Amino acid sequence: MFEALADKLDGAWKKLRGQGKISQSNIQESLQEVRRALLSADVNLQVVKNFIAEVEKKALGSEVLLGVDPGQQFIKIVYDELVSTMGESNVPIANADKPPTVILMAGLQGTGKTTATAKLALYLRKQERTCLMVGTDVYRPAAIDQLVTLGNQIEVPVFEMGTDADPVEIASQGIAKAQELGVDTVIVDTAGRLQIDADMMGELARIKKAIKPDDTLLVVDAMTGQEAANLTYAFHEEIGVTGAILTKLDGDSRGGAALSVRQISGQPIKFVGTGEKVEALEPFYPERLASRILNMGDIVTLVEKAQEEFDLADAAKMQEKIMEARFDFNDFLKQMRLLKNMGSLGGVLKLIPGMNKLSGADLEKGESQLKTTECMINSMTKQERSEPELLAQSPSRRHRVAQGSGFQEKDVSKLVKDFTRMRSMMQQMGQGGGMPGMPSMPGGMPGMGGMFGGGMPGMGGDMSPRRKKKKKKKKKGFGNL
Repeated sequence: MFEALADKLDGAWKKLRGQGKISQSNIQESLQEVRRALLSADVNLQVVKNFIAEVEKKALGSEVLLGVDPGQQFIKIVYDELVSTMGESNVPIANADKPPTVILMAGLQGTGKTTATAKLALYLRKQERTCLMVGTDVYRPAAIDQLVTLGNQIEVPVFEMGTDADPVEIASQGIAKAQELGVDTVIVDTAGRLQIDADMMGELARIKKAIKPDDTLLVVDAMTGQEAANLTYAFHEEIGVTGAILTKLDGDSRGGAALSVRQISGQPIKFVGTGEKVEALEPFYPERLASRILNMGDIVTLVEKAQEEFDLADAAKMQEKIMEARFDFNDFLKQMRLLKNMGSLGGVLKLIPGMNKLSGADLEKGESQLKTTECMINSMTKQERSEPELLAQSPSRRHRVAQGSGFQEKDVSKLVKDFTRMRSMMQQMGQGGGMPGMPSMPGGMPGMGGMFGGGMPGMGGDMSPRRKKKKKKKKKGFGNL
């Protein structure tokens, strides 16, 4: 996401290279580059004007810091203004003093509203809040069925009364059911339309009046750029919304929606959808997104993703195996699968500073190599997985693995050679030997060796989870209520 915007902003910093300090004369070209970058990202024109004016004022008024390059100082000023434009800080979801907390979901058809409802329910469930989803979309074919299916998938109950009932009545009965069940959060999914119309707004207003929600969230498609901000403004004027959920942010290379919503509508972005999977919903943190836009990565989000998948006890065991050079193909395969659970390879890598310059071809190659590596490991015997030395010493074993996996013997030989080198360097790192130059990872993905060494969460490096993942008790579902 934001690749095009990030690339264009890089050009702005280059204009200040070699300058002794920021001045009225040398900053104009950089400001022009920033202006072009934001406009090409489909950021609202008025937002761009205000942004540039604030950056210029702060840049010219900033003190010259000894030892700080003017380009770096300018980047910091742009970063601060990006954060300010997007809302300064995360605005959390409502949590009523007296349960249940009621969340009303609104939006046009095609924005992913029903899926966002399920994503939000799963997110809240991970926060140890019990949820009930209520299906009031009686117009779109199979909308309620979709919600029920998603509810079964994430083990969150769904209240519905079919397609013949009045949406206002369904919402009211859903709240009553939540009170009866002792659920602390109710998420009401409403009908969308292809466009804003009087009927849609009237129905939403009646539902809102009947259930008195603590949060009214508008689901908007990030791919629509600044139109997402205009839509949020229109809904807020008509019914009053308390925040927005930006969906499809993973497919938005422009960024206009994220940079415009708060300034145009006055309402915060509370969550962003970063993929199709039901787990792909993140709280919106302006400072983290600003870091991604400026090619600085997002280590905090990466660690949070890791903490959901990795157990501190497992990490300690893995660190011990690394230091004793006992890390084997079983461990490697486990780490690969945990990495997959964190999201796409590209999505994870772009959170790491310095890795977001990888091209689409590199990422595609990496995904392919991971699959190839997994296939070859799956063709090994249990003994070969736990004792990689057997493969290193036996051409006949490598030949058999190659035949079983459908690859050539030279591919298996390269995997074993790369794995042995990687294990040796991981041992050095685990013993405090620093971080030597990393080779390609087993399978050939350039620059990925460190991902499976001390730098990968759960592998004993700096990014290991700081706390043990709590084992949640499995909640009993209520079925389709």
